[in-house]
Amino acid sequence: MSVTDSKIYSTIMLLSICFALSASTSSLSVSASSLVGFQISDNKALATLPLSLHLIGTMLAGIPASLLMKRIGRRYGFMIGTVIGTAGATSAALSVIYSNFPLFCVSIFCLGVLNGFSHLYRFAAVDVSSNEFKTKAVSFVMLGGIAAGFIGPAIASEGKDLVDNAQFAGGYLFIILLYLLIFMILLWIRLPQPSVAEQTGEARPLKVIFRQPKLIIAVLSAMVGYAVMAMIMTATPLAMTNGSGYPFSDAAFVIQWHAFGMFAPSFITGTLIKRFGSIPIIFSGILLMFLCIVINVAGTEKINYWLALMLLGVGWNFMFVAGTTMVTETYQPAEKAIVQGVNDFLVFGTAAASSLLSGMLQTSFGWETVNLSSVPLLVIVLIALFWYYCIINHEKEGSLLTESV
Repeated sequence: MSVTDSKIYSTIMLLSICFALSASTSSLSVSASSLVGFQISDNKALATLPLSLHLIGTMLAGIPASLLMKRIGRRYGFMIGTVIGTAGATSAALSVIYSNFPLFCVSIFCLGVLNGFSHLYRFAAVDVSSNEFKTKAVSFVMLGGIAAGFIGPAIASEGKDLVDNAQFAGGYLFIILLYLLIFMILLWIRLPQPSVAEQTGEARPLKVIFRQPKLIIAVLSAMVGYAVMAMIMTATPLAMTNGSGYPFSDAAFVIQWHAFGMFAPSFITGTLIKRFGSIPIIFSGILLMFLCIVINVAGTEKINYWLALMLLGVGWNFMFVAGTTMVTETYQPAEKAIVQGVNDFLVFGTAAASSLLSGMLQTSFGWETVNLSSVPLLVIVLIALFWYYCIINHEKEGSLLTESV
C-alpha cells in the first residue's frame, strides 16, 4: 500500500469514527425518545413527535450544511454541527429532569440538525477517494453505524436510571463526552478544501440536473428505504413495551441488532454494487423489506421482532448505500453541494413524516397496520425500477442502432 493510499484509508477510518459517535445519538433517540415522550407528554399520541423532529432537523440541515461546507470546508462544517449537537444534548437532559416536553422536542430537533451534518461524512469520504474506490468509501464510513447501533442503546439502557426521577437524562449527559471526542478528532484530521471548480464552476440548470432518470431513482430509493425503515423502527419500542409487554431491555436489544443489520452489510455492500450494479442491490433491499413485513405480521414473539428488524436494517443498507452511490454519479463539481443537500432534504423529510405517522398508526390502529402501510411505498420503487430499466434498454438499443449505421 502506497503512502497516499495509507493516508486515504486512515482519513476514512477517522471519518467512520466521527460518524459512529455522532450516529450514536440517533440510535439513542430511537431507543429512548418515544418512551421519554410518552412519559412527559400530556398527549400520548405525540410520543413519537420528538423522534419525528429529530428527522425534521436532519432534513432541514441537509441543504444549509452542504452549502456551508462548500464555502468553509468539510472540517469546519462538521465542527459547527458538533457544537449544535452538544447544545441539544445538554438541553435534552435538562428537559427530561424538569419534565418539559416542548423543550425536549426542541432539544431532539437540535440533535437531528447534528445528524444532518453527520450524514455528510459519507460524501466527505468520496471527496478523499479515487473514482474506483468511492463506492467502498461510502460503505466504509457507514460501517461506523455498527458501533453507533450498540453505543446508543447501551447508553440509553445504562443511563436510564442514572439521574433520580428523570429516566434517560443520564444518557443525554453522557453523549456530550462523545461530542467532545468528535471535536478533538476534527481538530486533528485534514480534509480537502472546496476546489475552485466547486465554488465558481459552471452548473447546469436545476431542472436539467433533477430530471436525470438516474438521480430520480437514486433519491427515490433512499427516500423510500429510509421511510419504511423509520416507519417500522420508530414504532418498535412502543409495540414491544406497551403493546406486547416486553421490558425496555428487550426493545433496546432488538434496536441494537437492527442497527447492526443497518450497517454491518457495509463490509460487502460496496463490493456488491461494484460487481452487480446499484439497481440489483436496490431490488434486493426491497425484497428484504417485504420479508421483514411478512415476519412482523406473522407474530409478536421476541424472535419475530429481532429477525424482522435485522432484515429491515439490511434492506435499508442496500437501498440507501446504492442510492447514495448513484447520487455521486449524477453531478458536476459545481453542482455537488446542492445535489447532496437536496438529496438529504428529501430523504430525511420523508423519514420524518413516516416516523410521525408511525406513532399515530401504532397508538390508534396497532402494529399490523404500521407494517402494512409500508407496502405501497415499496411497490412505488419497484415500478420506478422497471421504468428505469426500460429507459436503459431503450438507450442501449439506440446506441447499437447508431453503431450499426
